[in-house]
Amino acid sequence: MQDDGTRVGVRCTFKGDVGLSVAHDILSAALTVPPPLTAPVYRLNYTFEQNAAEGPAFSGPYADVPATPMKDFLGYRVASRVGVAASLLVNERWFELYSRLGFDLLTYKTIRSRERIAHPLPNWLYLDAQTGPASAAAVPLQTMNIMPTSPLTTTAAGSIGMPSSPPEVWRHDIRNCRARLRPGQVMIVSVVGTADAGTSEAAFAEDFAGLTAEAREAGAQVVELNFSCPNVGRRESEVYRDAEAAARIARAARAAAESLPLLVKIGPIEERDRMADLLRRLDGVVDGVVMINAPSRAIVNAAGGPAFGAGRERAGMMGGAVFDIALRCVRDAVGIVRRDGLSLHVLAVGGVTSPERISAFFDAGAYAVLAASACAWDPYLAIRAKLLDPTL
Repeated sequence: MQDDGTRVGVRCTFKGDVGLSVAHDILSAALTVPPPLTAPVYRLNYTFEQNAAEGPAFSGPYADVPATPMKDFLGYRVASRVGVAASLLVNERWFELYSRLGFDLLTYKTIRSRERIAHPLPNWLYLDAQTGPASAAAVPLQTMNIMPTSPLTTTAAGSIGMPSSPPEVWRHDIRNCRARLRPGQVMIVSVVGTADAGTSEAAFAEDFAGLTAEAREAGAQVVELNFSCPNVGRRESEVYRDAEAAARIARAARAAAESLPLLVKIGPIEERDRMADLLRRLDGVVDGVVMINAPSRAIVNAAGGPAFGAGRERAGMMGGAVFDIALRCVRDAVGIVRRDGLSLHVLAVGGVTSPERISAFFDAGAYAVLAASACAWDPYLAIRAKLLDPTL
């Protein structure tokens, strides 16, 4: 019962024997977990750098995280295979919030071998679902003029780029984040090579490899190679679309990672044959594929001009309708892995806005599920997922 007398229903699903003490903890937590926030912890009117400096706009309460049975994640024992994708965890203060609220796979936002400033405002806009189907890549999508009534579930567009603090900053910060891990949690560090106009393919691969080694030395337990971003130059944003080049870069990073698990993050691939080719080339080199990064779309304002400004005509879709695209890609990838006997794990990202969607990804064969933009509005999402199913 809420303070205003509203009766709240609680549904918990226990698969298998979770034990009476675990069940008691889960039912107790279910009665105290707060609703999603009315304002996001990532300030939409702040730049990326301002959000990093200020830390999350979160004042609690800190809900209790229910105990859950331990399970395996790439050789580590974890409390769940639910986490945060490379998105909001830009430094130690952001890392601490989501660690404390029960996200167990924590991905440190993508690092580079040099400092890179984010795109200027605006960075995060909401889309009018009536202007076109999100699944149609060729159809421009129009932004809304007002904040939606349900921002957690409304499709948005993000145009931040792939910023990075200087190496001397992130080296220290990654160590501090690793020290803040709670029992049953794992730290993933996302890395991306930087490709200027004159950068050779060998130098590009070497940059990925060097960053992999540095992330390992700084404390990463898993390294993710970011082969996809919807709003940077094509050489950095579409590595995954060149299966041969992707495999070469992955092999260079594999040597640098030594014994650490290695992941590759990719964008949506519509053609099953192309996806199969990429997965076969990555098999035996990396441990898993994270899919999908935000699908790239043309984003326009009400006047038909680029909503994010000139030169930023395309941006990445986030949340909402991305779920259906991501779920299809995950199902396709899992089917290919099983059909071809590949050793790859498939990690799901995209439209992860509810515990039910998390469960849908696991039901589709995902090895783990990582949320991104939804975490800004619902930092209690991992707790809700554990309440729905503690075996995730």
